[in-house]
Amino acid sequence: MTDLAPASLPAPPYYAVVFTSVRTAGDNGYGDRADRMLELAAGQPGFLGVDSARGADGLGITVAYWRDEESIAAWRDHAEHALTRADGRERWYASFAVHVAKVERAYGFTRPVDL
Repeated sequence: MTDLAPASLPAPPYYAVVFTSVRTAGDNGYGDRADRMLELAAGQPGFLGVDSARGADGLGITVAYWRDEESIAAWRDHAEHALTRADGRERWYASFAVHVAKVERAYGFTRPVDL
């Protein structure tokens, strides 16, 4: 069994910010900055969790979950996050899209561990 699992979230409603991106070639400091952004986001009021995946082809999808739209706006306006977004446009992303959605229903499944 693995530690890999979807984010553990409260009952809805909450918000999901879906960031879909295509990376440019090379790391160029991306990994360290991505780790820093996750660390910062996790400390922000209203942050609930994150799910993220990136394929070998460079396509990535990160879903950050937030309690409310005010929390999302505060994260968007965070000074270090704003600088990182500018660096992303300049160095790390060939393209990206952001979608914000209100989650009204959620459910999941976890396979029981065989004893």
